Amino acid sequence: MADDPYAALGVPKTASEADIKKAYRRIAKTDHPDLTADTAAHDRFKAASAAYDLLKDPEQRARFDRGEIDAQGQERPQRRYYRDFAEAGDNPYRGQSNYGDFSDVFEDLFGGRARPGAGGPRGFQGGGAGSFDMRGSDHRYTLEVDFMTAARGGTTRITLPDGHALDVQIPAGTRDGQTIRLRGQGGPGMGNADAGDALLTITVADDPDWRRNGDDVVTTLPITLDEAVLGGKVEAQTIDGPVMLTVPRGASSGQRLRLRGRGLKRANGTRGDQHVELKIVMPPRIDDALAEFIANWRADNAYDPRRGQQ
Repeated sequence: MADDPYAALGVPKTASEADIKKAYRRIAKTDHPDLTADTAAHDRFKAASAAYDLLKDPEQRARFDRGEIDAQGQERPQRRYYRDFAEAGDNPYRGQSNYGDFSDVFEDLFGGRARPGAGGPRGFQGGGAGSFDMRGSDHRYTLEVDFMTAARGGTTRITLPDGHALDVQIPAGTRDGQTIRLRGQGGPGMGNADAGDALLTITVADDPDWRRNGDDVVTTLPITLDEAVLGGKVEAQTIDGPVMLTVPRGASSGQRLRLRGRGLKRANGTRGDQHVELKIVMPPRIDDALAEFIANWRADNAYDPRRGQQ
């Protein structure tokens, strides 16, 4: 990733969260490895993904702007050397051969990994140079999935910024904003420590045929004029596939029918409901026979559905 995540996304440092998200999506739509074979585009996508991962989090963005972390999200260590302590004016051991216990120095440098013996932090032997173990950093990404994949569950293949392709299992009932952890797919560890994890924040794409309300889902079912008047059995789509639904006699547009247990899966294994909203669709052509029938019917049965709604 470039040292400047703002440059990788092509936005100024004053860019809003919405501008940053828009810039990332614009790059993803043209440079994603699944969409082009251009290696330069792949590099741009990698840089943009890493940049967006850093800047989408307000806290991480603020820390980067303050210089506390670098463009990879790693801490910028405040280097404190042995000499700084040994030569400090108030150090009672300055100039003496016995330098005492400097475990606090190692704790500052190595994140509290100092331990008695072995001359310092884990992995240091006899006061000489050595190695230490540090778990790899977690990497954060955003993954957009379609509504039905989130509802039913399924497998989605993603390409990480390093070019590595990975199949991700999306649990049934996944919510917008939910995080999926991929263990060991983050930054490499140091020494013998494990790699970090990849954390995928799920964005569920809008669907023109489905709306979500908590664990319930809402769909619209077009019905004919005669089905609305006479009622009948019609086919309706559910998350699990088509079912036959009974439309009541005299149904109106906007009327909702409930299919219990046909909604989204909850954490406890139960499911929400599906609400089917009816929509009366007139025939593509009103012929003379229908027009004459309605005119005769209206003469004796006129009514005002708008009365009382003012």
